[in-house]
Amino acid sequence: MARMDPADVLRMSTGAMRGHPLRSGLSMLGIAIGVAAVILLTSLGEGARRFMVAEFSQFGTNVLAINPGKSETVGIPGAFGGTTQKLTIDDAEALTRLPLVEQVVPLAMGQARVEGNGRGRSVLIYGSTSGLTEVLKFGIGQGSFLPPGDPRRGGFVAVLGPTLKRELFGAKNALGEFVRIAGTRHRVIGVMTPKGKILGMDIDDAAYVPVATAMQLFNLDELQEIDVLFAHERVTEEVVETVRATLIERHRGEEDFTVISQSEMLKVFGQVMDVVTLGVALIAGISLLVGAVGILTMMWISVGERVPEIGLMRALGATAAQVHALFLCEAVLLTLCGGLAGLAFGFSVTTAIRLVVPGFPVGAPIEYVVAALLVSAAAGLLSGVGPARRAAELEPVAALRTE
Repeated sequence: MARMDPADVLRMSTGAMRGHPLRSGLSMLGIAIGVAAVILLTSLGEGARRFMVAEFSQFGTNVLAINPGKSETVGIPGAFGGTTQKLTIDDAEALTRLPLVEQVVPLAMGQARVEGNGRGRSVLIYGSTSGLTEVLKFGIGQGSFLPPGDPRRGGFVAVLGPTLKRELFGAKNALGEFVRIAGTRHRVIGVMTPKGKILGMDIDDAAYVPVATAMQLFNLDELQEIDVLFAHERVTEEVVETVRATLIERHRGEEDFTVISQSEMLKVFGQVMDVVTLGVALIAGISLLVGAVGILTMMWISVGERVPEIGLMRALGATAAQVHALFLCEAVLLTLCGGLAGLAFGFSVTTAIRLVVPGFPVGAPIEYVVAALLVSAAAGLLSGVGPARRAAELEPVAALRTE
């Protein structure tokens, strides 16, 4: 046994694993759980990031949202210490004259009861202008949207979301019918196409009225938001600076508003979700550490039980390096088998999630998959070094005497 090639080392290592199937299986299970946890948690984190980005991207990336109040730090403009000032329809009108700006929509909103056809329900009422459908990429299913004209002049017309129309009128044609919004009579001129839920909020269960009418209904003297559609994403910074300069001039030199670009918001959100995904991956990595400790314990016990075998191998001419390689190979095989099993289980569960929840784009980032396998292999090497060194340092005569 003066010479032991890699095939011999592999054969003897697998034989030792088959000789103790329960112990080997439990050792691999620890690593498998760790790898599966990394796959599952990072898949959920990445899925959440993709889902949220897709939710906001449906409105386009060439949109600005202007809110009253200056947000000095990350947070909600005008809240928790922000200085809230008024945004007006005149401000929105001034922005329409800027270069690269294609559409400007002032927004005022509130909750109110809508009654029609003998039924009623409380929904969100959006006060806007005719440009809302272009800015937010909404579609009209029946009739028309709010008519163009002076946004300072209201009108008692309403456009219903498809959910609200169904709840009030069922299959009946709602065009030309009258509804009461906050006690005021409005004629239905259109029904929106379904848009679905965004972050759990059903935007199909809403009504749309002229912005001046909404301000009267809810006794508002300011806008809650101004949305700006501009040419394309590449000119975002230029448009932001132009809008900011225009509003500062109109507000007597004060920047008492917050401009948020859709692309910047998506970028920041993506960065936040990347950190969250990394965090859950590190938490799941603790399972790999626990699995490595389990393999270390098992290998240490294995060396103690196989002292006579080691003594016989040394007596037949096996070198200390060969014995060291034998136990190290066994530890690496355990972790790799456990890692592959965890990988298969993790991908099976993520596939099942995609089938059960088709709209949730779950999927593990490839870098985390590779990292999980590399960490599991490294765990096998590190957990096998100590026991392998212990086995290699046994004296042949002393080992044989323990028979």
